[in-house]
This record gives sequence, structure tokens and C-alpha cells, in this order.
Amino acid sequence: MNRALHRSTVVVLIGLIALCLAWELWLAPLRPGGSWLVLKMLPLLLVLRGVLRADNYTLQASTLLIWIYMTEGLVRATSDSGAAAMLAVIEVVLSAAFFICATAILRPLKQLARQQKEAKP
Repeated sequence: MNRALHRSTVVVLIGLIALCLAWELWLAPLRPGGSWLVLKMLPLLLVLRGVLRADNYTLQASTLLIWIYMTEGLVRATSDSGAAAMLAVIEVVLSAAFFICATAILRPLKQLARQQKEAKP
């Protein structure tokens, strides 16, 4: 596995977790003083351990999970204004970067598994 690609995946995921926390607690919360929407980062925390360990199953699952954050970012980038819209754009960029990095890690593994399956009599 490409270590630099794995590191990039981890950094982007941690960045997305930090963004979710900062966004909903301090930067542009829905309500002054923070909102319960900060809990949206919990699913990201659940996959963090597996991503840190480069667990293939967790990486696969997280590529599906990340689309929720991509969708939220796209919706809020087009419906919110000011700081919230800019944070939403950052969320979209981080989500896309995570998806690309995780998929790039998984692609060679999937190709190897396919080749091994075809080689079996």
C-alpha cells in the first residue's frame, strides 16, 4: 500500500472531523453557542480507527459514508450564506479528497483480488 496516500487519507479524515466540530461549535453554528448538529462528526470518529489501521473493510464502508458529508456540503454551500457557505465548500473539498484517496488505496487491492479469483480453477 502507498504510505503517502494512506497518510493523506488519514489527514483529510481528521481535517473533516475538525471542520465538523469547529463549524457547529464556534465558526458558524446554526444556533448561537453551538448546536446538536455537531454530532454529525460521530460516524467519522467511528471509522477513524479503521482508517488509521488501513482496514480494507472500513475504507470501503467509509467511501459510502463520505457521500453523506458531500451531500450536506453541497446543500449548505448552495443554501447558506457567508461563513457557513464557505465552510460547506471546504466540507465538499475534504469529502471529495477523502473519497479519491480511499478509492486509490482500494483499487489495487480490488484488482489483485479479482486476479486471484480468476486464477483459481
